[in-house]
Amino acid sequence: MKFIQSFLAIALVSSTIFFPTPALAETDPCNTNVVGKSNSELQADLDACNAEITKWTDILNNTKKNTASYATEVTKLTAKINAAQATIKSKTVAIAKLSSSITKKQGEINTLEGKIQADIDHIAELVRKTNIIDSYSIAEAILSTEDLSSFFADVDSFASTRVAMMALVDNLRGVKSDTELQKIELSKQRDAESAAKAEIEMNKKKVEVAQVEQKNLLAQSKNQEKAYSQVVADKQAKANAIRTALFGLRDAEAIPFGTALQYAIEASTKTGVRAALILAILQQESNLGQNVGTCIITDLSSGQTRNVNTGRVFSNGIHPTRDLSLLQSLLPALGRDPLSTKVSCPLSIGYGGAMGPAQFIPSTWNIMVSKISSATGKSTPDPWNPADAIMAMALFLKDLGGASGDYTNERTAACKYYSGRNCYGTSGRPNAGLSYGVSVMSKATALQNNIDLLQDV
Repeated sequence: MKFIQSFLAIALVSSTIFFPTPALAETDPCNTNVVGKSNSELQADLDACNAEITKWTDILNNTKKNTASYATEVTKLTAKINAAQATIKSKTVAIAKLSSSITKKQGEINTLEGKIQADIDHIAELVRKTNIIDSYSIAEAILSTEDLSSFFADVDSFASTRVAMMALVDNLRGVKSDTELQKIELSKQRDAESAAKAEIEMNKKKVEVAQVEQKNLLAQSKNQEKAYSQVVADKQAKANAIRTALFGLRDAEAIPFGTALQYAIEASTKTGVRAALILAILQQESNLGQNVGTCIITDLSSGQTRNVNTGRVFSNGIHPTRDLSLLQSLLPALGRDPLSTKVSCPLSIGYGGAMGPAQFIPSTWNIMVSKISSATGKSTPDPWNPADAIMAMALFLKDLGGASGDYTNERTAACKYYSGRNCYGTSGRPNAGLSYGVSVMSKATALQNNIDLLQDV
């Protein structure tokens, strides 16, 4: 019965399985309300959304496994029930045959008992006649009218018949004994078959109960699978909406996060600099761009600029000898107007004039342009084009030691990208870029988590 008993455990285990219900009525941390949100707020929404996608995808995958498992077990249990039913029929036929054999043996025993009794009666008659003969005296035998030779012939006949009858009775008793033993053995077999049939019927009922439970679990699992599929689809739709709205770029139109990630991965492949570090600096620069505003050149001779948001004028808007002439020669080749193209405003010290999302000053871009062209295949790369800017940033970070992949060197590369110095600056200007580098690395960690999650969705 082991083949049936092994399946009974399934019902006991299955009956304790808990099906979580999608918490659709609860507050959903993954939402598509992106209007008016900052990059950091949208990033938090994406983090929550990706976590939800991962959670519900795992639940869905487990539910699909359960559904397949329950369907398999229902099939197996059905087969076991059919096998048990066939075995029960076989046992019923065997019991019927044994009962018939037992009845036949009992009839044989009754017949043998009748024969034995008849032979015993014959022997008894012979014994009585033999006793009569034995009681004759020689004188009586001689005086008898019967021939003497006939008398002795009768004596011999009685004696041999008695011996034969006694042998026959002994033989019949032996046959009867064997037949009774066979009857007992048949009875034992019938009892064993009856016990086996009863056990199979009992286990069949247990398997039928297990099958009902498995069918119920299968139905529940299919319902859960459908619900979880919808949850995952909703989460993925919301994540896609967030990807589309998320990634803003400084001095350029925002692009979908998925597009920015694609550019960063391509640049990472060329340079070995992590995509997360590239995007973190882009994000950091975008935040700085929001903080300091954006300027346009108002004087092509001095490099004076004006903040388009506040109207503030900067006499140190762009370095007049190092960068201004290079900018004026670059912009026409890109089809841009030097007097309306946005560049960075100066900070508290130094000059502005940095170009595009990656914030290259014209002199640095001029040094990098041949490398950028080689990597992108463009003869005239555009610092305001997101793909070109991201490739340029990756190449520059590689030159600054940012391709090592370890925290310290990546942070140092970020600091040098910002200030041209390491994170701890010089004696006259200590810690010039440390806060920038720390902020970039914090963003890189969050972005790396999101990149890993998005690549799994």
